[in-house]
Amino acid sequence: MRTETGLQRPPPASIPASPGVYLFRDADRRVIYVGKAKSLRSRLSNYFQSDLAPRTRAMVEAARDLEWIVTDNEVEALHLELNLIKEHRPRYNVRYRDDKSYPYLAVTVDEEYPRARVMRGAKRKGVRYYGPFAHAYAIRDTLDMLLRTFPVRTCSQAVFDRCRRRGRPCLLYDIERCSGPCVGAIDAAGHREIVDALCDFLDGNTRPVVRRLETEMKEAAARQEYEVAARLRDQLINLRKVIERQQMVSSGTEDLDVIGIAEDELEAALQVFFVRRGRVTGRKGYTVDKVEELGTGALVSGFIEQLYTDSEVPKQVLVPVEVPERELLESWLSSRRGGRVTVRVPRRGEKRALLETVNENAREAFAQHRLKRASDFAARSRQLRELQDHIGMHEAPLRIECFDISNTGPTEAVGSMVVFEDGLPKRSDYRRFAIRYNPGRQDDFANMGEVVRRRFTRLLEEGRDGAPARRGRFSYPPNLVVIDGGKGQLNRAVEVLEELGIDDVTVVALAKRMEEVFVPGRSDPVRIPRGSEALYLLQRIRDEAHRFALDYHRRRRGKRMTRSVLDDVKGLGPARRRTLLKRFGSVRRIRAASVEELAAVPGMPQSVAEAVYEALHPEGSPDRRAS
Repeated sequence: MRTETGLQRPPPASIPASPGVYLFRDADRRVIYVGKAKSLRSRLSNYFQSDLAPRTRAMVEAARDLEWIVTDNEVEALHLELNLIKEHRPRYNVRYRDDKSYPYLAVTVDEEYPRARVMRGAKRKGVRYYGPFAHAYAIRDTLDMLLRTFPVRTCSQAVFDRCRRRGRPCLLYDIERCSGPCVGAIDAAGHREIVDALCDFLDGNTRPVVRRLETEMKEAAARQEYEVAARLRDQLINLRKVIERQQMVSSGTEDLDVIGIAEDELEAALQVFFVRRGRVTGRKGYTVDKVEELGTGALVSGFIEQLYTDSEVPKQVLVPVEVPERELLESWLSSRRGGRVTVRVPRRGEKRALLETVNENAREAFAQHRLKRASDFAARSRQLRELQDHIGMHEAPLRIECFDISNTGPTEAVGSMVVFEDGLPKRSDYRRFAIRYNPGRQDDFANMGEVVRRRFTRLLEEGRDGAPARRGRFSYPPNLVVIDGGKGQLNRAVEVLEELGIDDVTVVALAKRMEEVFVPGRSDPVRIPRGSEALYLLQRIRDEAHRFALDYHRRRRGKRMTRSVLDDVKGLGPARRRTLLKRFGSVRRIRAASVEELAAVPGMPQSVAEAVYEALHPEGSPDRRAS
């Protein structure tokens, strides 16, 4: 299906008329677009029409291969499409980006003694999330008030283990913000009941807790236990403050999410409000570049697919416009939730008013995003154009890779590769290299040559020239390679590329002392003006490569210097070492233990306990083994 000039249309009879997923690949075998279709034959024929939209035409012109995967039904095609988009992150698919990393109030229900804490980033199994919140301090303020009623554990595992070994609780127990599971003041079952009550309250089921506290307060007052009654009164006050912070938007107790959108021809901003039991428990914002020709309904539909890939699905999803293939979307959401889910546009009443509020938030976020994006995009474009002109490249360096070496003499030498695409760091493509060339002899030129050779050998192995090899991140060639160093490092990198037969990658070196840029075949450096956008970009990439290499070097050096005497004990693997350290707390306390105490550790054979004792007491006699 691939030709030298572009994508050749496959014979219509060769394309199945079944549901499925299709992938467009470019000349470097990268997936640049993933789509789904009710009928692959009908959908794919649309890409070979003469009146394509500009962005669709650009995608087809960039493609060199077309593949498809047949599925049993449309819902399965939707599942597969989402997984492939998540894996390949195609350039021409719409990407919905969080406008910031929101913090959540998280409860680690998968632990023996669950704890409440602030968490960001990717969600993990076994944790219940509440929010998101606009600021971490809002979570801490809320949690501080809740702990007066629900004294669950909030400390780290290290603090918990230390208090358990010492048999003395921390300050939170003394000020009644923790029930003290670390010292046995409450057992695991009792602590779990408090955690369940906290989660139930955070889910919006607040009335039972409030009624219970009111009843207990009145009963304590009737028994003339006024101190108990006062404490319960304070807990009620704090709970009501938390409830008041959650905006009431519905007279019912239903769970729903409300999605709003604001857009122009190139971009869009979406906002989603999470409503649980009639109250807004969190909100989140996303932005998207319109790299596909999608209408408002299709944008909202794609957003729903991305949002609920990893999120809790409510019973209702309110949207601003009708979405295409609504029945398919509802079927997919229902399968994820395990119950019926409806997607609809509210026409009147309090839900319509709430939708207008969410749309207004989307419009405000979109206005702020456009102001920020305009300046950022213009600066990056200037940087790449200036760099292209100064170095004399035929095209702007959309993908730049920078290499650096870090060492302390002839040992622990490491290399780093950082990647910038469109002027921004692409951290998923960063790579580290443990140098194995000429061990015992310091040679920065040889080290740089090894790193460059290993990187571009992988490029050739992974099918840079269209070879049917396995896909990998090393298969994406750079437009520009930046070497952190001077002429020596530059010449060695150029020699390696010539030996590998790679002649279409521009290579430069950036020397630290005078911030001079060297190019192959030229004795004098290229003078890029101080303060220019191009030099700033090179410096930023070089500094990032240096930071990345130095961080890796420190980690390797620290690991080597912190080897424990326990590492060489026969029969004592990582699991047993962790068990020993958890039981005794430190190597010093393990050294003070007898063989019988060591053997009493769960999973510790007598022979291994004796080997540990002998390793820690090389000068000792058998008589010292007894306690």
